[in-house]
Amino acid sequence: MARPVVGIIGNHHLINDEYPTHAGGTMNSEAVAEVAHALPMVVPADPRYVSVADLMEVCDGFLFTGGRPNVHPEEYGEAATEAHGAFDRARDSVVLPLIRALVERGQPFLGVCRGFQEVNVAMGGSLYPEIRDLPGRMNHRMPPDGTLEEKFALRHKVSFTEGGPFHRLFGAREVMTNTLHGQGIKDPGKRVVIDGVAPDGTPEALYVDGAPGFTLSVQWHPEYRAARDPVSRPLFEAFGRAVADWAASGRPEVLRTA
Repeated sequence: MARPVVGIIGNHHLINDEYPTHAGGTMNSEAVAEVAHALPMVVPADPRYVSVADLMEVCDGFLFTGGRPNVHPEEYGEAATEAHGAFDRARDSVVLPLIRALVERGQPFLGVCRGFQEVNVAMGGSLYPEIRDLPGRMNHRMPPDGTLEEKFALRHKVSFTEGGPFHRLFGAREVMTNTLHGQGIKDPGKRVVIDGVAPDGTPEALYVDGAPGFTLSVQWHPEYRAARDPVSRPLFEAFGRAVADWAASGRPEVLRTA
């Protein structure tokens, strides 16, 4: 029996600063294949090559990945500044309408880091350009030096709502996560429920209220060593079950949110 297909949203990348590609991190494909038990397929996130309708027809679920470029602030009604960093308008134009269509159809997706922020913006929310500049906030950015293991090390707790979907999924009110992001949620979008926060109040976990399918999204990077991490594994396993259910029947596996 064929595995369900998960579209992994790719990022524009230049090899040797000159050869353009659409790339996806190996750890994303590994988590999808080995933990979610689905077929990973990297999506060129550019409306010149793909459409929302085609993607929803070909893929059973989607992983909205992290990426160095940020969602353009015009997508949430603000002007771009130097603090907002680099952008990928092609990805914005594919992913934001795709998320809204998936929410309404009940087709499963998992948002990670930039993907977490994209879900919020797609639902009408806004972002802070730089979390570490806010009073009382910690520096959530990736450490500039060190090995990959050191950069993805567990750095802070995330606390979940009592009885919420993340609490039930992990069987714990608090977990330890990595943190590798500069931006973060400012105003939650319509129907976006913040279900987990860092010790400094930064939103770290969300779902879309009333959505008929899997919409869990996180600010950290659970794809890193997902098969061995006690937090990452159940998240990708739950996502995999939702994707398999969609592939088998076209009906979403509803994760209760109340």
